Amino acid sequence: MQTRTTEMNGQPFFIRSWGSADLPPLLMLHGFPEYGGAWADLAPLLARHFHCIAPDQRGYGQSWAPGGVENYVLSELVADMAALIGEAGAPVTVLGHDWGASVAYGLAMFRPDLVSRLIIANGVHPVPFQRELAAGGAQSAASQYINVLRREGSEDALAADDFARMLKLFSAHMNLDWLSGDRLRDYKAEWARPGRLKAMINWYRATPLQVADPGSVITDLRPLPVEQMMVRCPHLLIWGEDDTALLPESTHGLEQFAPDLTRVSLTGVDHWLCHQNPTAVADAILDWVQM
Repeated sequence: MQTRTTEMNGQPFFIRSWGSADLPPLLMLHGFPEYGGAWADLAPLLARHFHCIAPDQRGYGQSWAPGGVENYVLSELVADMAALIGEAGAPVTVLGHDWGASVAYGLAMFRPDLVSRLIIANGVHPVPFQRELAAGGAQSAASQYINVLRREGSEDALAADDFARMLKLFSAHMNLDWLSGDRLRDYKAEWARPGRLKAMINWYRATPLQVADPGSVITDLRPLPVEQMMVRCPHLLIWGEDDTALLPESTHGLEQFAPDLTRVSLTGVDHWLCHQNPTAVADAILDWVQM
């Protein structure tokens, strides 16, 4: 693994990379509450085929973490990664997980000139996801934590008692055996960087997604520009079937927005599939790109 700090849109971002720079680039976008180092399980398995590039995204790890919720709207996050892709000088394959999937979808939808292929691992397109969040059903119930995180001072509650509530949220009835020992120490060190935890949670505060109370329905959603939310490049969705945070119904109808979609389901793994079975995730990616 190599590391560097580079300036993007005038601000510093910390980048990890694996594999030769002569290989096709693969931009790897982490989610909450991880950082670029979260790809250390998967990236080495892909490094013979790709130059794997894993930034700490805005607000995370050793990258720029501005104050103010307005700095974490999707357009700003996409602009960061568009600048990073610009270094490659050509469209790249983009892989996103969790919140990283939101940025990956944003790139594919709004900067299609920069994305040759899109890979999502347990992440959701905004239109099907908003539909389920507003419906008051199982996904609404599973996503109540979003409203909790949006409350003022939630970052202080998560940091208390050596991040006890953060770890409880992180597991969410899923297998967290992979997060222990030195790795857990490293995660806590990233969360403890000044201002980072608040910045990470500002991603939730900045999103316009609306979460209904269980059993209620939000009926006054603003219309979404469907034509502008198309993914026209080849798209692979890898899904850990035991995910309790993102439910499969939040991907129903994805083909409407991604006509060149391939779905791969993995058993025995959940939201943290890239840690729990990185070999299966890598095999799914390599099989697909070689089709």
